[in-house]
Amino acid sequence: MNVTYLGHSCLLVELAGSRLLFDPFISPNELASAIDVERVEADHVLISHGHEDHVADAERILKRTGAKLIAAYEIATWFGAKGVENYHPLNHGGGFDFDFGRATFVNAVHSSMLPDGSYGGNPGGFVIESGAGNFYFSGDTALTLDMKLIGESVHLDWAALCIGDNFTMGPRDAAKAAQFVGAKRVVGIHYDTFPPIQIDHAAAKRTFADAGVDLLLPGVGDTIEL
Repeated sequence: MNVTYLGHSCLLVELAGSRLLFDPFISPNELASAIDVERVEADHVLISHGHEDHVADAERILKRTGAKLIAAYEIATWFGAKGVENYHPLNHGGGFDFDFGRATFVNAVHSSMLPDGSYGGNPGGFVIESGAGNFYFSGDTALTLDMKLIGESVHLDWAALCIGDNFTMGPRDAAKAAQFVGAKRVVGIHYDTFPPIQIDHAAAKRTFADAGVDLLLPGVGDTIEL
């Protein structure tokens, strides 16, 4: 599958003939200034939680593309009230079979509030299982023993893990999370965008390497094959 990094926590994953866009925060991100949001295409938009730096461009992309929104019930219905008609709500521990494969909404330890102050439900991550491979998108989270349950139930080809520290896991905890879920390749997300989450890339890669995990930090706009 092809994975394009669009900055911060936004990934575009192409698999099984579908384009899955995660946590679209592009236009407010100075590091993603070269990305034209109006040219970003998606068949499904998956949102981990309600914070502005994960939903900023969701409404415009959903309405322009007609993509299906997959998110916690509170987030899905919040966008529904804004005129987004194509959505599928999930809640923790639940999954659903879509045309690309199965998406399961799993626990995250964080917070969630939508940009207007509305309750965003509980934050989460996604485990995606498909004929093209399986992966875990952590969203924003602390390290949690619940991650071991993912590793025990699904063979993952890779994981997207938050590594920026301060608001989420840093590299040390994220490397342990990779071990918990059984991922030998990790795409780093939620780092460098703001001063509190800027990281030392070389040091982060060493931390992961010491744990037997390959940390990938593609440039904004770069596509890698996983």
